Amino acid sequence: MTAQEKNIDSSLELGYADRLWKMADKLRGSVEPSAYKYVVLGLIFLKYISDAFETRYDELREEGEWAAEDKDEYLADNIFWVPKRARWSLLKNNARQPEIGELVDDAMRAIEAENEPLKGVLPKDYARPTLDKRMLGDLVDLVSGIALGDKQSQARDVLGRVYEYFLNQFAGSEGKRGGEFYTPRSIVRLLVEMLEPYAGRIYDPCCGSAGMFVQSERFIEEHGGRVGDLAIYGQERVHATWQLSKMNLAIRGIDGDIAWNNEGSFLKDEFATRTDSHGVPIKADFILANPPFNVSDWSGEHLRDDVRWKFGAPPVGNANFAWLQHIYYHLAPKGTAGVVLANGSMSSNSSGEGEIRTAMIEGDAVDCMVALPGQLFFSTQIPACLWFMAKDKSGGGKKKLRDRRGEILFIDARNMGRMIDRTRRELSPEDIQKIADTYHSWRGESEGYEDVLGFCKSASLEEVQKQGHVLTPGRYVGAVEEEDDGIPFPEKMAKLSAQWFEQQEEGRKLDLAIQANLKELGYA
Repeated sequence: MTAQEKNIDSSLELGYADRLWKMADKLRGSVEPSAYKYVVLGLIFLKYISDAFETRYDELREEGEWAAEDKDEYLADNIFWVPKRARWSLLKNNARQPEIGELVDDAMRAIEAENEPLKGVLPKDYARPTLDKRMLGDLVDLVSGIALGDKQSQARDVLGRVYEYFLNQFAGSEGKRGGEFYTPRSIVRLLVEMLEPYAGRIYDPCCGSAGMFVQSERFIEEHGGRVGDLAIYGQERVHATWQLSKMNLAIRGIDGDIAWNNEGSFLKDEFATRTDSHGVPIKADFILANPPFNVSDWSGEHLRDDVRWKFGAPPVGNANFAWLQHIYYHLAPKGTAGVVLANGSMSSNSSGEGEIRTAMIEGDAVDCMVALPGQLFFSTQIPACLWFMAKDKSGGGKKKLRDRRGEILFIDARNMGRMIDRTRRELSPEDIQKIADTYHSWRGESEGYEDVLGFCKSASLEEVQKQGHVLTPGRYVGAVEEEDDGIPFPEKMAKLSAQWFEQQEEGRKLDLAIQANLKELGYA
């Protein structure tokens, strides 16, 4: 398939997903988006695995009934085994029955019982009294019309696109709460394009619905790599969000070690003591993360002497530098990380944050800083930035990177992006490519890096020290000079003055007209 055909195909699928979303949203009634998303996404997931099963079932029946009922035949092809009482045809035929909620719950339990990777993952509260069974039946009918698990749909990743589109739409519907489980796709894409996670271990300590992992796998496929070359590790503290992440990976056939506990990565770091098959501690080659901004209740008072705080104990009232150091701690000797944080992290000096940032800079942990445009996120209007950290900036390795010790790349992308609706902006593919190419050429992956006034600057440690260890890109990249229009200043000033006098006279006339109207109405 050519690139043009892929773009056309993608547009068709997004249009299809949009129509499906609008129909599903009409059925929602009084159900809150935060609860409704599990209802819808659970049904979509159930439809997908049932379709995939039945497609393979029809193929195996040609060999004999015994083959079609052999569970191992499905597992060998990475297809979940679906018992008879969990197959979509049963739900479709009973969509208008009052017990449809019990049937869906029973189907979910049956699938979990037969498929170890899905244990505890699927939603099982469709029978709850507060869920309108007529609405549920309508949803079953709606989802019944989607071909999700057949060969053609799997090849085109129809479900993946529908699922991702729904996650995006639910995040928008939920506003601030939506950002807790979903990072906008253009931000994830930028992180992935800059870090290039072709192979190795990838980790996200606050993985939400697993968008970072999905995009990384997609990046590998687009660049001709092998999906199995990336080992996925993640942690999530919200159980319902952990369920979304497991389903999001499962529908794409992606294996991942996603840990859940309700204490979170700070209090119960699931990967602090884990080792691989050779007994070596698990450290990540790539870390991508979008932690919640400026969290004040992260239990920092219980972790003052933690081994992760190499650059200083983070303030109890703000988790930003706890996240950065937790992530740095989990990097492999040649590992790199990309982290989304609030802009304040680049310049704050309160509660010791300035000292920690200084120690990170002097310790050569910071590789690149990117200032992002506003209005990118569902969850907050707080301006954000990207921190890129590297455990070793001395160069070498498979990519033949240059020695970048004592240097930091600053990129100011605040003027990039396009408005996709009244309130939200998105980085375009061209924006993402420009930023990523700049970073790659600066690292030495290609030739031709140059500082660009108003956009990028490679600054030395001495230059950063002179700025008081503040990492705001605008301080380094400078401002683009306005082009001289050739009009002499006196002439320009005379013209502006004349315009001002004209506007003053027009304003006086308007005031008199308003006064006359008020007098006529008896309000003079």
